[in-house]
Amino acid sequence: MTAQLEDRQPGDGHTGVYVYGILQGDIELEAGTPGVGDPAGEIRAVRYQDLTALVSNVDLDRPLGRTEDLFTHEELLDGAAASMAVLPLRFGAVLASDDAVADELLGPHYDEFTAALRKLDGHAEYVVKGRYDENAVLGEVLADNAEAAQLGKEISGGDPVATRDQRIRLGEIVADAIESGREDDVRALCDAVAGQVAASVLRPPADELDAVYAAFLVETGKAEGLRQAVERLAGEWHERMELRLIGPLAAYDFVSNDTTAGN
Repeated sequence: MTAQLEDRQPGDGHTGVYVYGILQGDIELEAGTPGVGDPAGEIRAVRYQDLTALVSNVDLDRPLGRTEDLFTHEELLDGAAASMAVLPLRFGAVLASDDAVADELLGPHYDEFTAALRKLDGHAEYVVKGRYDENAVLGEVLADNAEAAQLGKEISGGDPVATRDQRIRLGEIVADAIESGREDDVRALCDAVAGQVAASVLRPPADELDAVYAAFLVETGKAEGLRQAVERLAGEWHERMELRLIGPLAAYDFVSNDTTAGN
């Protein structure tokens, strides 16, 4: 299957060049590293002056978008970000050929890409995710809110239909308590890591039980300080939420859409 893709050439109408991200200077690539798509093309570099684009051939007859494709895209960029500044392109960036990568992407945006990479130099992204323990949150609400406690008693052992209004009201109280607690917890997290991060982006919760979801741009030398700060909070909060630190990652949250124009 791989041979079928490699026998085709970018620009033939069937094969394109998928672009993952952009770096400054040379990068050593492990031979045979597979890229996105099925069959997967081999990762290679396209140069323009001192910029390097990581690319691979991709079969245009087969749509991208598999979970495996997204994982491959992120894994490649995150691996590069562990040792150097990398400018990630959005998933799905495909051009016609290597020449198009150099002449239509790297060349016209050389100054933008160079400036963005200069800002990212010596930094990587780290993400902190926290998720509330549902039973712990409910216990806190029942202990602290008299109305919730009374509703809990009325609901306990009662007919679900007969206690429908009570259940709705208790759900509203719990949701309000989670929202208020989330604001306090996000503020506490940002205060705890303030001395370790260069920039931050707060992401909205994807689920009611999401506690904190924040991306931080961190200097390489301060990554250990960030880890220790998050570990301290995780210890303090362990009974009410699970807190995780993920990274280093490519700086997806700190690259503007304008910077990746042309993908």
